[in-house]
Amino acid sequence: MTNTIVLNESDFGQRLDKVLTEHTDYSRTNIKTMLSRGLITVNDANVKASYKVQQGDTIVLEEDDPVDTEIHPEDIPLDIVYEDSDVIVVNKPEGMIVHPSAGVYTGTLVNALLYHCDDLSGINGVIRPGIVHRIDKDTSGLLMIAKNDKAHQSLSAQLQEHSVNRRYVALVHGVINHSHGRIVAPIGRDPNDRQSMTVTSKNAKDAITNFTVLERFDDMTLIECRLETGRTHQIRVHMQYIGHPVYGDPKYGYRHDDQSHGQYLHAKKLGFVHPVTGERMDFDSELPDFFEAKLKELRGE
Repeated sequence: MTNTIVLNESDFGQRLDKVLTEHTDYSRTNIKTMLSRGLITVNDANVKASYKVQQGDTIVLEEDDPVDTEIHPEDIPLDIVYEDSDVIVVNKPEGMIVHPSAGVYTGTLVNALLYHCDDLSGINGVIRPGIVHRIDKDTSGLLMIAKNDKAHQSLSAQLQEHSVNRRYVALVHGVINHSHGRIVAPIGRDPNDRQSMTVTSKNAKDAITNFTVLERFDDMTLIECRLETGRTHQIRVHMQYIGHPVYGDPKYGYRHDDQSHGQYLHAKKLGFVHPVTGERMDFDSELPDFFEAKLKELRGE
């Protein structure tokens, strides 16, 4: 599959690998691997990761579809919050991609899950075994995984019915003066940047995000978000839309932020009905260390 990158004016003069991490879901390591394989060209020529992007450049990614034999189990540590014969709940670290995709075959949550167990649901095929829902690469937090098809069908139905409780904690720019908010704004592909999402009325899907203020700082706010829908990059797009982008967000935030950890967005709470026992399951996870360290800095601790 050929993917042509649409550049922004702010990309000019930046390193190629940095620009591509902002326009795709690939890490710099993935980008360098793809460059070495000749899968990325600039103006039909092979270049280095350090190449400085210029106005008028045509950047093309040749994303070959992964084949079954390339998805291998890998001994990657997992933070397993809960596990039984039907479901697994994991606390995903920031920086980890959930499942393999074109150009990314290793280091994903799926690679780790395949090493951990061999009884994952096959509904989503060999590339996404057991994966019921995703969170972005640089978003940390809780995910539920199905270990058999019955569990997968039940958990997927709960997601479609919006009965799964998903609560995220985000650090956003600016001071939000009101305690609660509800953002109702449809989300679709950005016509000026096909790698990004935006609030738009064209080819969009309804999207609703509820938020509650947890703590205010001099120029930032800590919020909890509850999703009524699950659109791609929903919280990140909605918070940018109302003028409070997520801190550290390389795609929708401010360039001067510390982006070493990606966006400060954590899937903190997850609740669902067990697909077999019918028991209500609710889980909570701690914020990552870098997130807690930033909050202590803002509090002056």
